[in-house]
Amino acid sequence: MPPDTSDSRLDDRALDLVFREARTFHRWQEREIGDETLRALYDLACLAPTSANCSPARIVFVRSAEAKARLRPCLAPGNVEQTMAAPVTAIIGHDLFFFEFLPRLYRQADARAWFAGDPKAAEITAFRNGSMQGAYLILAARSLGLDCGPMSGFDNAMVDAAFFPGGRVRSNFLCNLGHGDRATLDARNARLVFDEACAVI
Repeated sequence: MPPDTSDSRLDDRALDLVFREARTFHRWQEREIGDETLRALYDLACLAPTSANCSPARIVFVRSAEAKARLRPCLAPGNVEQTMAAPVTAIIGHDLFFFEFLPRLYRQADARAWFAGDPKAAEITAFRNGSMQGAYLILAARSLGLDCGPMSGFDNAMVDAAFFPGGRVRSNFLCNLGHGDRATLDARNARLVFDEACAVI
């Protein structure tokens, strides 16, 4: 069997940027993020694989002082300072009625019918695939030279009432975005090694 290599793999510089040297940031430089960058970020993140291309993620980019003020009371105390200081906070949510878009997004079958009459299946699919799109958002941000601070530590119901009224979209997690202050980082914590986390069978 030939070796499992490819000429199309990312080089070490790119892998360092997206994975090996990327960190979770809590302190931020005072550098703004413009609309063009946020649009470029979504244009990459929306390419994440999802079931039947269902694309349930819905993202609110909280940037203005007014929006930050709405978000502040939703946060756990330990997350207030870092979130208020971040140039942008992305609220990653998932649309429970994502299937309404399936006639346009997935032409291979009548995928809308798989979910329209089954709220539980729709909820599970929205959460799983929206989470995947949120993970791709982090990879996309790092690829564009941004740093990320993904987190829980907030009141989902309060966030939903403030940013997703009507109950159609539910929040999943938050991700602060900006240019992190690398001088404030601690040493990276350990990770499980391959044999602790994986099996080849």
